[in-house]
Amino acid sequence: MKIACTGSIAFDYLMTFPGYFKDHILPENLNNISLSFLVDSMVRQRGGTAPNICYTLALLGERPILVGTVGEDFGEYRTWLEGNGVNTRYARKIDGVFTASFFANTDLSNAQIASFYSGAMKYASEVTIHGMQPDYPDLVVISPNDPVAMDQYVKECAQLGIPYLYDPGQQVVRSSPEELRRGAENAQSLFLNDYEYLLLQKHTGLTENELLNQLEFMVVTQGEKGAVIYVKDRRYLVPVVTPRQVLDPTGVGDAFRGGFLRGYSLGFDWETMGRMGALAATYCLEQRGTQIHRYSIDEFIQRYREHFDDQGVLDALKSD
Repeated sequence: MKIACTGSIAFDYLMTFPGYFKDHILPENLNNISLSFLVDSMVRQRGGTAPNICYTLALLGERPILVGTVGEDFGEYRTWLEGNGVNTRYARKIDGVFTASFFANTDLSNAQIASFYSGAMKYASEVTIHGMQPDYPDLVVISPNDPVAMDQYVKECAQLGIPYLYDPGQQVVRSSPEELRRGAENAQSLFLNDYEYLLLQKHTGLTENELLNQLEFMVVTQGEKGAVIYVKDRRYLVPVVTPRQVLDPTGVGDAFRGGFLRGYSLGFDWETMGRMGALAATYCLEQRGTQIHRYSIDEFIQRYREHFDDQGVLDALKSD
């Protein structure tokens, strides 16, 4: 299956402050707040929803297509992704700007002050699904991105008859009710966490039954409670895979999507797809960064079988 992943492409700049932000904030003077924090460390990591999903897909043997806009500083990132099995042909460089960047400063209590620079992501609508002709994908993943681009991809997929997975994520709060409704009503499938799902229903006025009657399937992730896969009138509960250590939850949802979609591309049953997503998410949770985890297909299968009985289904990962 040819899977194209649209969404943010970004660098994450992660800093640590060896104190507590609350000790330096004066509530009575918030109208003229002026603060600067000297940090102990900073790392730059590869991130963004689309490449995060692509990375896990590639680890599991897929050759996903990254679709989006990047800045002049993307060269090393592109080379790294290509070297790890991701097709970056449709990651278009925008001259004169930097790749989107997330700047986060975290204190000792895990409180966080962050900023997001959209950079090249503002131009995401310039890369179109129509522009992929005649090499159209079998499935498009529409994950958080510039809202204009997200709505454009929804319309293009509907016009071209290309199935898409709608994953509005944090852009639920930035997209209009009309855009969200259009995205959900025309989608083949829907992927959200439990809070985003409630917001989607609130903003669109769509009920769960109305959504399920239109979708092939829907997945709602629930953090430590696992996930639920909805297929019409069926429900499949997906447990978490206990991590060996917990270092950073960033990107865990993206890894889940990558693992799930790899199983979907091979036609696995719903429970196996969900459990693949859960294990992929745990690998990410155990590392500090969204694309730091690494495993061979044999290692993934072995660890899966420590928790679940796949009855030999996962052997298809080695022969595909």
